[in-house]
Amino acid sequence: MAKVLTPRSESYAQWYNDLVIKAGLAENSAVRGCMVIKPYGYAIWEKMQRVLDDMFKETGHQNAYFPLFIPKSFFSKEADHVEGFAKECAVVTHYRLKNNPDGNGVVVDPEAKLEEEYIVRPTSETIIWNTYKDWIQSYRDLPIKVNQWANVVRWEMRTRLFLRTAEFLWQEGHTAHATREEAIEETETMLKVYAKFAENFMAMPVIQGYKTASERFAGAVETLTIEALMQDGKALQSGTSHFLGQNFAKVFDVKYASKEGHEEYVWATSWGVSTRLMGALIMCHSDDNGLVLPPKLAPIQVVIVPIYRKEEELKQIVEKADEIAAELKKLGVSVKVDDDDKHKPGWKFAQYELQGVPLRLAIGPRDLKNGTVELARRDTLTKEVISAEGIEKHISKLLDDIQESIYNRAISYREENTRTVESYDEFKKVLDEKGGFIMAHWDGTEETEEKIKQETKATIRCLPIDGPIEPGKCMVTGKPSERRVVFARAY
Repeated sequence: MAKVLTPRSESYAQWYNDLVIKAGLAENSAVRGCMVIKPYGYAIWEKMQRVLDDMFKETGHQNAYFPLFIPKSFFSKEADHVEGFAKECAVVTHYRLKNNPDGNGVVVDPEAKLEEEYIVRPTSETIIWNTYKDWIQSYRDLPIKVNQWANVVRWEMRTRLFLRTAEFLWQEGHTAHATREEAIEETETMLKVYAKFAENFMAMPVIQGYKTASERFAGAVETLTIEALMQDGKALQSGTSHFLGQNFAKVFDVKYASKEGHEEYVWATSWGVSTRLMGALIMCHSDDNGLVLPPKLAPIQVVIVPIYRKEEELKQIVEKADEIAAELKKLGVSVKVDDDDKHKPGWKFAQYELQGVPLRLAIGPRDLKNGTVELARRDTLTKEVISAEGIEKHISKLLDDIQESIYNRAISYREENTRTVESYDEFKKVLDEKGGFIMAHWDGTEETEEKIKQETKATIRCLPIDGPIEPGKCMVTGKPSERRVVFARAY
């Protein structure tokens, strides 16, 4: 198979688009700005869902589902919230079509205008907090720790598959607590869940930190984030957790009777990740040959490809392949024996390389005779011939090694591309020539933050939670600064 991807060095954006489409992950749909997630792409998303869902439930959360449509009056109640989403809202105004009087298709029935317009869900805080009003009366009803898996619509004008589409899939957690301290603890706990998932399953190192006031979620008191660095030196916000204070409780009059009999407003959080994680997975690890998937999220962890000339050889090889596959499945490894005769082995090798299958085994007549198999690693593109005896345990260990190797490569890249600067001139030079994460002092004002953004297109990704307190001077204004923050250009 000829090379099918534009090299990253030639056009990173085109490489990404080529890979998403040609690896069979997703494609553009007939609806402008929306995507079709294809079976192989959805299989990866399903693995992400399963892992995250288990992690949510381990931390005491339950799944529920809330309406896709939100009354406009609900959305209008929280001023910061509506301002943050107003430009992205899709609005339902009518509920019926009718045949066009001139016989050309259908038109909206003007008599079917809704009494109140509905917003197609861009996020669910308002509809959920209106619901919580009926669920909460006493401290005994708290905490409520609910998550929903859903789709949302944010009418993006400039879209890119997985990274930014008008409709996307996500999960959104919405919790209610009796105290500020409980809500803050929840916000921090869920950020750690996201960081653990990113690093242990996606093999993607992240920086945990606080967003600046101008970058917070609309209606939040604090927004916590995990930020990852992609191979082109740009950052990708990969998950957020929000402390909402009592803002939504006050707007929707959600109160509870405390143990002392006092009426108090409830404290809130929300948190979410989306199919944007698919984009992160692709851009963090993949190469010019195709996807590089960490084994823990690969739909197929091992593929076995028979090499043969005669049907009798195929039968014998498949019998051996099935034996190996059965033993691997006992160890929890997902494996495919590809005995399809529509394509030659060379085509299959290239296709599975493109799709990022972590390990490929090839078995031919000589291997049957010698008791060996050829084993190829996707992450290093190396091959070796090894004994088929006890190969199952070797493969199980090798998958763990590949998972660790992919993570180590990603963290090495991040360390090599995280730089400290002292002056604004140095900042702009490093940003233009090298990109990556830049650690620099900032005076804490929105004016300076906006100036940097307008002049360089770089934003403050976060104030790192684990970052040291290191007094200095703002690189732009020279005013005092308590600590360095993380800058980068971002998706």
